[in-house]
Amino acid sequence: MENKNRTTFYRDKLNDLYNQCNRRRYVHPDPLEFLYSYKQIKDREIVGLIASSLAYGRVRQILKSVWFVLDIMGKSPYLFLKQSSYNDICKSFRGFTHRFSKDSHLADLLWGIKNVIARFGSLNQCFLEGISSEHKDIIPGMTFFTDQLLTEKRNSGHLVALPEKGSACKRMNLFLRWMVRKDKVDPGGWEGIPLSWLIIPLDTHMHKIGIGLKFTERKQASMRTAIEITECFKKIDPGDPVKYDFALTRLGIRDDMNIGDFIGLINS
Repeated sequence: MENKNRTTFYRDKLNDLYNQCNRRRYVHPDPLEFLYSYKQIKDREIVGLIASSLAYGRVRQILKSVWFVLDIMGKSPYLFLKQSSYNDICKSFRGFTHRFSKDSHLADLLWGIKNVIARFGSLNQCFLEGISSEHKDIIPGMTFFTDQLLTEKRNSGHLVALPEKGSACKRMNLFLRWMVRKDKVDPGGWEGIPLSWLIIPLDTHMHKIGIGLKFTERKQASMRTAIEITECFKKIDPGDPVKYDFALTRLGIRDDMNIGDFIGLINS
């Protein structure tokens, strides 16, 4: 099949899957669901960063951990952080654990969020300070953003991945998808970041899909692999390369959907 015809074929099949699966009724179980309860962007961006940072491990434990944190923070996480000292935060979450993350890691992440908002006005504005029209992708913004979160030599452990170390930064890219895109699933709210700059959130499911679709041959789920897969999606939708992420990852999360069947269909 010629490249042009194959791209059109892939686009048609992916759009069929998107139209079928990119619906809120397919969100649960996914930490994304927590964002829907927060109408104010100043709260939603905090919730999104917390939920995405904890999005590793078994999904039931992820949902339990995110719910625990947000329940303590109350109706407005923004106000909770604004009114809390570092000691208040440590006391509020004493004893918290989520796989490799301890209460001290969570407290340092929340303190970093509080300080970023105090300095820049919002998490969105902080991210925008790290990008310019000269950049061709979102990595400089990610690097600046994570650097600002981790000032004062705070240690957030596994909660914040560092782009400069070559990590795929799956959870940060997931957070950006939630906040930058807006459709029936992604609630959006952030401004000033081109959709075309987003990078696919590369987890085990998406890596398997990328290999199955012949978008990559790389065996390691690194940032290079994530970018390589994203570039292939850009050929299908240049303006919105992560458009199909939610629908595709349902294939690896839901019991009634199968990765192998879809890959077999699209490669038939």
